[in-house]
Amino acid sequence: MSLNIEIVGVIAAILTTSAFVPQVYKTWKSKSAKELSLTMYLVLFTGILLWFIYGYVIESFAIKLANIITGLLVLILIYFKLKYKK
Repeated sequence: MSLNIEIVGVIAAILTTSAFVPQVYKTWKSKSAKELSLTMYLVLFTGILLWFIYGYVIESFAIKLANIITGLLVLILIYFKLKYKK
């Protein structure tokens, strides 16, 4: 894979992954996850895991990077959803 297209992938990874940071921060600060859908985040995490496997197989640093970090952020949101369940 060419270096130029991998750079595009890394930039995309940074942008899409950083989109989850405000939700993690908001949930952590408010100690409330009632607006989060557990089903949606479980399905999303499954997709992220499959994307990571795909990135591993095709040896794409950008895909692996994005999905490791996004996966961790989604796991944090799943944890908050279960922790703050009323």
